[in-house]
Amino acid sequence: MTVMERTIGLKALEAQVRADLQKIAWPNTSWVEPRYGPDGRLLHNVLIVGGGQGGLALAFQLMRERVDGVRILDRAPTGRAGPWRNTARMLTLRSPKFTTGPDLDVPSLTFQSWYEATRGPAAWEALGKIPKEDWQDYLNWYQSVLKIDVEADTTVTRITPHDTHVDVDAIGPDGPFTTRTRHVVLATGIEGSGRWWMPPFLADLPATLVAQAADPIDFTKLSGKTVAVLGAGASAFDNAATALEAGAKAVHIFVRRPELQRVQPYKQISYTGFLRHMADLDDENRWEMLTHLLDMREAFPAETWQRVTRHDNAVIHTGRAWTGASLTDDGTLKLDTTQGPFIADFAIAGTGLDVDLAARPELSPFAEDVALWADRYAPSASNPRLARYPYLGDTFEVLPKSSAQARTTALSRVRIFTFAATMSFGPSGSSINALKFAAPRLVSGMTRQMFREDAAEHLNQLKAYDVPEF
Repeated sequence: MTVMERTIGLKALEAQVRADLQKIAWPNTSWVEPRYGPDGRLLHNVLIVGGGQGGLALAFQLMRERVDGVRILDRAPTGRAGPWRNTARMLTLRSPKFTTGPDLDVPSLTFQSWYEATRGPAAWEALGKIPKEDWQDYLNWYQSVLKIDVEADTTVTRITPHDTHVDVDAIGPDGPFTTRTRHVVLATGIEGSGRWWMPPFLADLPATLVAQAADPIDFTKLSGKTVAVLGAGASAFDNAATALEAGAKAVHIFVRRPELQRVQPYKQISYTGFLRHMADLDDENRWEMLTHLLDMREAFPAETWQRVTRHDNAVIHTGRAWTGASLTDDGTLKLDTTQGPFIADFAIAGTGLDVDLAARPELSPFAEDVALWADRYAPSASNPRLARYPYLGDTFEVLPKSSAQARTTALSRVRIFTFAATMSFGPSGSSINALKFAAPRLVSGMTRQMFREDAAEHLNQLKAYDVPEF
């Protein structure tokens, strides 16, 4: 398509979006009563931390529920929220192209509608999986057409919940500030409730020689080098492929397990019953399903396998874990493995995420009060890694360690819509295919709470209503 054709197509689509939203606008009255903080200033109704796909979907759902007073903060520059143009090293999304999510079942807001408007229907038919840059462009358009304001270059540094509101400290382009809101939602992606992890023996080595797979890495500096990658997941293999494409002399991938994971369990759970109702099961069933899912891990897509193995200088070592690392006299890395030492110029740890609320500065003020699976379900002791996930309420709200504990009301004003919600809800805030189920559920919890808190005023308004029909 020419530039002119794309412009015309996009304008027509945006007109369709406006028409669709008008048709489903009823009821269109803002209804949340204003509340004021201890300083006498008007509170925001909802503050969303994170302006990526999860934060945008929540903002759209709040818009549809006629909740105003919503503020969104994101640490990334304008147009770069999320990983897609930052640390994501895959070429395409791993989800099928027909997966819907942020559109919340409005056809004109789907990725397909945007892609056909900007590339043409034939291009959509020919498309395999969605290039990650196109997904970022789609999200930027989605934000624009829905007029969702995201305050970029703004980092939340501290969240302090109180019974009537939440204090949020942040640093923006104009410096530090504090704002107050009735509810906070953390929509900060995969790492939003913890930290990317690597074995301590790697973390202690110079950053010029070692990186975590989610770190910013200058791959051009790996040209002509021998690179060692630890991990069997998609991120590990995507980093390996990026190093190979940057001209690495050789890339060796080390896998602890004797065989690569070739089954993708997330395909089996991609049905409405699981995505909508997994959180409605009892703890025993949730624990069994999700420990199986998360311990099994995801298989990487066939495209990732082909991207790596088409290089003759890619070597995969299965059943070969790393047990230590040190510097050699000439400044290279000596990696101790279960099959003997290995010498490399650079190491990348694709070793995943450690969920640890206390590791997040914004959560540390109340992290010790938050219920984890270890606090609420006894068999969790058998799996300490997953036991550290937060045990969330029915609408993603934070719960206290014990139901009798103080601060219950305060903590319920904070909701977690990050990967850490997986143990309570299955795929949700960090998963495209679950957004259409998860976002309405989370928002319903906040609207319910706001309506209950304002019930007396709503009753007064009902009693005072005196508009004759004729």
